[in-house]
Amino acid sequence: MTITSHGEELILDKERALYLPEHQLLAISDLHLGKSAHFRSAGVQVPSTIAQNDLQRLGLLIEKYNPKTLLINGDMFHHGLNSDIDEFAQWRKQFSGLNFLLVKGNHDRLANADYASMQIDIHEPSFCLGPFCFIHDAPKCTEEELYPISGHIHPGVTIVGKAKQRLKFPCFYFGKEYAVLPAFSTFTGLYNIYPKTNEQIFAVTPNLVLEV
Repeated sequence: MTITSHGEELILDKERALYLPEHQLLAISDLHLGKSAHFRSAGVQVPSTIAQNDLQRLGLLIEKYNPKTLLINGDMFHHGLNSDIDEFAQWRKQFSGLNFLLVKGNHDRLANADYASMQIDIHEPSFCLGPFCFIHDAPKCTEEELYPISGHIHPGVTIVGKAKQRLKFPCFYFGKEYAVLPAFSTFTGLYNIYPKTNEQIFAVTPNLVLEV
């Protein structure tokens, strides 16, 4: 789905990504690589394919939009170094010409040298571009003239069908004061968003993005 926000065209992709054509920038949030490996190390039976599937989805998005820059808007890595992050380091090599930017989130705790070794540029607390300020947690934005685009809360929306069935989906939220991107990782919960008047919610269904 294509929308206009603050005078710029934005593409909302069903793979939980945002593309800014004018800047050739692909943005995602809450990738949480390493989360499944962290759980497995604690004895929780979590499939080892979660990180692989998320990286495959991300690779297809990069091929689809051919961006100059990939921006991860916080919580790229869930914990310390582990097998999932080793897998990312190998996956990263196939996109050596792509600029990777990370706006640090509360789970991004690796050493600067670790990020540098994977060719990831760090921005903290935000990265500003055009009318937007990408920041992991919107209330912490101090750029008063810019519109914050955040992540962090893993937004979701519940849709009630004609037969009163209830389906919950990840969503994009565009409010008066800030926007929130859906969590890119499939291994996250959802926090229900209840829009106010003149706010927009776009549900991410398996087949398309739709306004609700």
